[in-house]
Amino acid sequence: MNYWIAPSILAADFSRLGDEIRAVLEAGADLIHFDVMDNHYVPNLSVGPLVLTALRDAGIDCTMDVHLMVKPVDRLIGDFLTSGADIISIHPESTEHLHRSLALIREGGARAGIVFNPATSIALLEEVIDLVDLVLIMSVNPGFGGQAFIASSLEKLRLARNVIDASGNEIRLEIDGGIKADNIADAARAGADTFVAGSAIFGSADYPATITTMRENLAAA
Repeated sequence: MNYWIAPSILAADFSRLGDEIRAVLEAGADLIHFDVMDNHYVPNLSVGPLVLTALRDAGIDCTMDVHLMVKPVDRLIGDFLTSGADIISIHPESTEHLHRSLALIREGGARAGIVFNPATSIALLEEVIDLVDLVLIMSVNPGFGGQAFIASSLEKLRLARNVIDASGNEIRLEIDGGIKADNIADAARAGADTFVAGSAIFGSADYPATITTMRENLAAA
């Protein structure tokens, strides 16, 4: 299995964000998870497209996995396409017309993702499976970093994996929330192949050691 580790900038030191991103990439991260919160869809406020533009202008050319926790979402899809997002994931609750919003992402040249909150049924996935390149299962309620992992998310991963495999499409299955070295293998065994980790990486004293331990645990899954 080709596992990807995606540090979330939500847990980074924002006073030196570019350096933080370069550090985790050098430590072995595969892509960067870029959390966008609007204090409307979720009760927090983070960063917008201008920050991504600044990072691109500074020469950071890694894969940017943009997670839009905003409502309404379509306007920001366009802004982040312009800013250089590679993947844009949206919540079904953030748009009146999910099919159109997902198509908008792909038409703009990015990969499209759909996000399922802990209380959102996975049944919707079958309706849009041909429009998505990534499925993101939230293992916490969105809006804040540092939350505890919700164990029932493992079953949702299994259900999503079954739908993805049955489709025959190449779709990444990502999990976000409370992922650490000691539970990352459980998520892999449940079907995840992409792992968002914020405080577990950025809150550690040694980024390379933390990412290495995660990879070793994944290899043993």
